[in-house]
Amino acid sequence: MRDVLYLERLEQAEALLKPQRVDVLRQLAEPRSCTEVATVLDQTPQRVYYHVKRLVEAGLAAQVDQRRVRGITEGVYQAAARSYWLSPELVGRLGPRRARDELSLGHLLDLAERVQADIAALDRTRPELPSLGVSGEIRVRPEQRQLFFDELKTTLQDLFSRYGGAEGDAFRLAVACYPNHPDQEGEDR
Repeated sequence: MRDVLYLERLEQAEALLKPQRVDVLRQLAEPRSCTEVATVLDQTPQRVYYHVKRLVEAGLAAQVDQRRVRGITEGVYQAAARSYWLSPELVGRLGPRRARDELSLGHLLDLAERVQADIAALDRTRPELPSLGVSGEIRVRPEQRQLFFDELKTTLQDLFSRYGGAEGDAFRLAVACYPNHPDQEGEDR
């Protein structure tokens, strides 16, 4: 089972975005038969099988075993991942598309989508996945805002210049700077 499955196909989203299927998928966190899931959810095995079949067709679950029970063969199924991320591209942009310059909120949304897709594509079976996540709050007076952005940009350009060679392991560095929501004051996210 993968940690994350990144959903980029509309059929996958349609299969997942039904409350009963989400309930079934939660039960399939551990390998279970449709009969076992039906008992927990107080449903008929046939109804659960219908949903499991759709989840399997969409690649959101898989048959991992089978067993004989009272003369019939019963499939044992498991969810394909612990969590599922829906690609923002499936929803699309709402409203008019704005300029995507480096200081726009639209650019930050594009960056967040790229980071989400990159993380979902990582091979979590590798023995090590060196990564770093840093979050904090910086307070800048309005008259110093441009100086702050200029210093940040210069610092990052220096890092890219020093470590931007063709040799060594490749890492993506993404930095997002945006106003903190008043309800989140003091919270590091």
